[in-house]
Amino acid sequence: MRGRDLFKRYPGNPIITHESLPYQSNSVFNAGATAMEGQTLLLMRVEDRKGMSHFTAARSRDGLSGWTTDEKPTLIPSPADHPEEMWGIEDPRITYLQELGCWSVTYTAFSQGGPLVSLACTRDFVKFERHGAVLPPEDKDAALFPVRFKGRWAMIHRPVSNWPAVRADIWICFSPDLKHWGDHRILIPARKGGWWDANKVGLSPPPLATEEGWLILYHGVRTTATGSIYRLGLALLDLEDPCKVIARADEWVFSPQESYELMGDVDKVVFPCGWVREGNSVRLYYGGADKCLALATAEVPELLEWLKEHDVN
Repeated sequence: MRGRDLFKRYPGNPIITHESLPYQSNSVFNAGATAMEGQTLLLMRVEDRKGMSHFTAARSRDGLSGWTTDEKPTLIPSPADHPEEMWGIEDPRITYLQELGCWSVTYTAFSQGGPLVSLACTRDFVKFERHGAVLPPEDKDAALFPVRFKGRWAMIHRPVSNWPAVRADIWICFSPDLKHWGDHRILIPARKGGWWDANKVGLSPPPLATEEGWLILYHGVRTTATGSIYRLGLALLDLEDPCKVIARADEWVFSPQESYELMGDVDKVVFPCGWVREGNSVRLYYGGADKCLALATAEVPELLEWLKEHDVN
């Protein structure tokens, strides 16, 4: 089975554009996703015409169409109380923490010192309790696991290193209280050379629990003569020890092909921040070319089977 066939694009793509919003904006993309009260909720990154981003919620009964959007931004930057948000908030990833009875929202806050990881919690996506910056710059692409491991929360994130050359690997860290994070270590390194995911990788949606392990969908960036290409790949972590990588595929599984993925504010980008599982199926919500929101679906058993066939870990 060819990798490009695993995720099937929704025929109605793109599902949400900036014209769908009830207020003026430049673009809408890179949404976190969750199931809530019989609906699918997207927390969308919306870029205004000043160039700053905020979050706006959209809801749908079937997760495909009929989206209703909040009349005004759901969560806006608050630089007076949180100076790390002075240039906007970006790319939310949502995890339901059953132990706490709330959803965590990890996001990139664009500070004067560079992008960093911030965390907020909510019970209704109306009111949010900000925990502020939890990791310093330069760091992005963070999401929590929904459970503790030996009493500690775990978070995947993506710092950038300049040694011995600029590279960005996927890391994992742990916390007793969601505020203080330590035991940082590289989880999925960017490959070197001519690979599709050489030099820069990052987590896409939050980890997805399966019977065989935590399914990881991540993005890899390939630099070409005509610019960067953002593609998606798969990995699998041990259920009990998320520091253990069980499998990692050699090929990408999803790449920009359609016009709404190839042309936009940033060309040749598919960038998911959220997925929702129903039985064996998963709906993947992704940004197309930093301009719109699109949807693709896949079967989890097929993803796991393909990952085993292409494992080079």
